[in-house]
Amino acid sequence: MIHLSYIFVTFANVMEQLKEKYERFKEWQKKPYEVRPLSTNEHTCATCHTQFQGNYCPRCGQSATIGRYSFKTAFLLFLDVWGLGNRGMFRSIRDLILRPGYMIRDYLNGMQMAYFPPFKMFFLLIALNVLVESGFNVKMQNIITKSKESIFNDLEKAQQDIKTIQMKATHAELKDTIKINGKRHIIEKAPNDDNSITIDGKKKDLTFIKIIKRITDWMVNNETLVQLFWLLLLSGPLYIFFRHNKKIPDVRYSEFFVSMVYITNMMTIYDIISGFFLPGQTITAFIASLATFIPLKQLYGYSYLRTVLKVIGAIILLISAICLLAILIAILAGLILDL
Repeated sequence: MIHLSYIFVTFANVMEQLKEKYERFKEWQKKPYEVRPLSTNEHTCATCHTQFQGNYCPRCGQSATIGRYSFKTAFLLFLDVWGLGNRGMFRSIRDLILRPGYMIRDYLNGMQMAYFPPFKMFFLLIALNVLVESGFNVKMQNIITKSKESIFNDLEKAQQDIKTIQMKATHAELKDTIKINGKRHIIEKAPNDDNSITIDGKKKDLTFIKIIKRITDWMVNNETLVQLFWLLLLSGPLYIFFRHNKKIPDVRYSEFFVSMVYITNMMTIYDIISGFFLPGQTITAFIASLATFIPLKQLYGYSYLRTVLKVIGAIILLISAICLLAILIAILAGLILDL
């Protein structure tokens, strides 16, 4: 029989080893990327036959250690056709998963050649995400079509109800009743107004469903532009809350926006991984959203609690601004109609 003290000692040793590994991992996270040291050996370029010292030919830029072709070389050349051959792409993906905030700070501090450009990475990852959601996943399931059909089915049902009302209202008196989904409603229709109808004393715009459908269709077909729009919309309030921070006290809005692009890239990477192995699972998108607190905490040096509170404050500010804008637009529209 195994003694309890042996179990406790073994458990304590395992926990101590895990703690040491975690501490080493934290040190690695904070350590910037180190460029390979410059070679002091003499090289002769295989392309232009220039003799030089270093890692790359100063005349044509070819690597000093070109070597023979391998599967790895062929794979990188294949990816280069799509703009992914740069090894900084794989390093950027790795660091965005394991050390996102520290990587973004290194990039903002000038280490730009070590990582893939944020905006180029943004468009490439969106394209890859669309490919995965279009059926390139383990279940061969088209998530985009499925989501689009679900949204449009709801809109079509609502639009059909509106058409039913409009058709019956055309033959109605000044006041009449119609039955929709088992319920009777009182309808009124102005003789010269074909774009609205009054149901139970409330005026309904018949073109509303069509407008919503067009907007939804455009959003589904232009995912990249929608993400850029939300990025621009949310970066403003977030910048107000994070511009005075511990690690980058004088951060500019342009720098903050670049950091938000990288954070969006991190979320897209999570979406691609989850979409490939677990297509159609909404919980993975929620987890990816929660992961945004990690790079913000690492990048700006706040605690997780203060980071969460600042993000919540930025969202409240954004919602308040949108509501205020909607009220102003409604007031202006009312004044124009009165004129």
